Amino acid sequence: MDTSLIILTLASMLADSSPLVFAVIGETISEKAGVTNLSLDGSILLSAMVGFAVAFTTDNLYLAFLAAMLVGAIVASIVAFSSIVLKLDQIAVGFVLTLLCTDLSTFFGNPFVRKPGPAVPHLAIPGLENIPVLGKLFFDQNVVVYLSFVAIIAAWFYIYKTQPGLKLQGIGERPAAAFARGTNVNVQRFIYTIIGGAFVGFGGASYSLFVKLGWAYHLTSGLGWIALSIVIFGGWHPIRAAFGAYIFGGLQSLSGMSQSIPAFANVPTQVFQTAPFALMIVALLIVSNESIDHFFSGSPMSRKIWQSLRGTPPGALGSVFEQE
Repeated sequence: MDTSLIILTLASMLADSSPLVFAVIGETISEKAGVTNLSLDGSILLSAMVGFAVAFTTDNLYLAFLAAMLVGAIVASIVAFSSIVLKLDQIAVGFVLTLLCTDLSTFFGNPFVRKPGPAVPHLAIPGLENIPVLGKLFFDQNVVVYLSFVAIIAAWFYIYKTQPGLKLQGIGERPAAAFARGTNVNVQRFIYTIIGGAFVGFGGASYSLFVKLGWAYHLTSGLGWIALSIVIFGGWHPIRAAFGAYIFGGLQSLSGMSQSIPAFANVPTQVFQTAPFALMIVALLIVSNESIDHFFSGSPMSRKIWQSLRGTPPGALGSVFEQE
């Protein structure tokens, strides 16, 4: 196989996965704080529509991304308000918001269906783009892809290497202990859920302004559910979750180059398009299966390795905290 084709496919994989990376990072932040934003699929869809609509009407990509982030933040704030203040079930609220956002995107997006509009321009980094292999992969993209790389490292550093990040883990793991140390748990949960929603909104706009240009009904349908599953697959760790997003994107990109591989020439491309969804389900079943835990419990070393790969959900994820 042509090496240049492999490099181009990998570069395309990194680029096409960037909206999913933002959504996964955003949901990881929310769930680290103890709030599950199950509205992700509808939120991404509505953000993609709003982002393209604003870009189409104003010809301003900055306003488009800001508007999409605002939409994602508003939807997330409804989830936070419902669960923290009204103490409603996060799962039920998330499902309702998913349906609502999907219908809103269809209704308000109708004037923009199949309309040509602006797109995020290519922006190679001079001097670095010519580095063999790495230059094409990491420095010959656009600003959205570069920001996705930054988001992964920044989220990891913030969560695990800063004092506020340790407090973030505390309100998701042991909110009572965090409250006893002076942290306003519910306010912090509200803030981080909104921040996570803004990341999701950015990912939605990235999809309609970069990956699949323009707006069409149900443009990103299923992407939110995949993001939620990847957060679990990644063990609520931003780097591992981002890696899961790249695996998903890579499997989808494989459908584009499968016909150029002699061994796969007779395999329908639909197989590669649907394989990522099936493999994600299998991965989730493996991660959540207790018999797998028992298999790796033979020695402390194997158990430790498996637990580090699997990850554990925040201890207070989805629970309501009563501040006294």
